[in-house]
Amino acid sequence: QVQLVESGGGLVQPGGSLRLSCAASGTIFNIYTMGWYRQAPGKQRELVAQIMSGGTTNYADSVKGRFTISRDNAKNTVYLQMNSLKPEDTAVYYCNRGLVLGWGTGDYWGQGTQVTVSS
Repeated sequence: QVQLVESGGGLVQPGGSLRLSCAASGTIFNIYTMGWYRQAPGKQRELVAQIMSGGTTNYADSVKGRFTISRDNAKNTVYLQMNSLKPEDTAVYYCNRGLVLGWGTGDYWGQGTQVTVSS
């Protein structure tokens, strides 16, 4: 079955950086759009960034210029490099296997990794 396993979360000071990883198994990874989403306490889950199989990317306005999504199809892994982190970036970050075509959200999610930005 499809499994997505996130790693790399933690506690970081404002202005710091983290890199999240999501390792996929049980799926043909390189044909799917992959995405990162986040959910802060009391808020709905929201899109952070997506990357299509060919490398085209899409970002939420709130993270443009600070976050970079990338993928390594040989390793079945998608990454989220987060720089200039702000307290409002604090959330549980989830990996999602999207669709073969387009930007839609797919049915498979990872378990999430906590990112806390605080001094």
